[in-house]
Amino acid sequence: MGSLKWLRKSTYTISKKLNAHGITVSPKTTGKYLKDMHYSLKSNRKTIAETQHPDRNQQFEIIAEMRKKFANKGQPIISVDSKKKELIGNFKNPGRTWKRKAEEVFAHDFRSAAIGIANPYGIYDTITNNGTIVVGTSYDTPEFAVESIELWLNSYGYNQYPDMKNLLILCDAGGSNSYRARLWKYALYNKICRPYGLTITVCHYPSGASKWNPTDHRLFSFISMNWAGVPLRSFDIMLNYIRTTTTQYGLKVDAILNKKIYDKGIKINDVQMNEIKLKHHASLPEWNYTITH
Repeated sequence: MGSLKWLRKSTYTISKKLNAHGITVSPKTTGKYLKDMHYSLKSNRKTIAETQHPDRNQQFEIIAEMRKKFANKGQPIISVDSKKKELIGNFKNPGRTWKRKAEEVFAHDFRSAAIGIANPYGIYDTITNNGTIVVGTSYDTPEFAVESIELWLNSYGYNQYPDMKNLLILCDAGGSNSYRARLWKYALYNKICRPYGLTITVCHYPSGASKWNPTDHRLFSFISMNWAGVPLRSFDIMLNYIRTTTTQYGLKVDAILNKKIYDKGIKINDVQMNEIKLKHHASLPEWNYTITH
């Protein structure tokens, strides 16, 4: 029996086929037998990473050790990441909600019909289980990422950690906070380390391991579930759904709208890079470094 014949059949159809072969069984009993044999309807699961970096396990161990070190000293640990861009307007949002009548939305997702494009950047405090989403309306650049962290510092960071002297940032290896992005490191130094007198340690998750970033599975996943099936017709609607996201484990989320326009393609030269007080760690230095003030 090929998978094409059976995998997509309902218990009613399976029961009917079996009855045709002289095996009398009801759809309900068919479902019970399948459950007893540990069968259930399952979707595909994204668990196989296409790339397995040889230093992957070592980097996870470094991150675990660094998180323990900062937690023991009472210093903040934040996980940061960008969420996919969202069209703001009368567009379909995947998911279903309880309603008497389905929402009427545009047939096509044309950007020209959008009020704007939201660019959410998440900051998740792994110690307090609190999240902050900075919703940008411009480009997702390293400067935007750093200024989002600065907004978190002024709005929540110093309130939660008044004696903050060190900050651990966990982030992906790519994107606006890529370990290759010079502007990311330059902006951290000039916009946070120097003005606030902070020492920042950055640890990047290995390539192909972004799913393990806490922002992804502890923050953004619950926000997506909260607004599933709801057309994001305005920035206010989006912000409200972010702010009302909670979990049974006590997650609290706030949202900040950032309308600043960011330029793409800003280059940082060698002279500017030499201004940064940057120290790469002995173990996997590309992924682990500290910037002092």
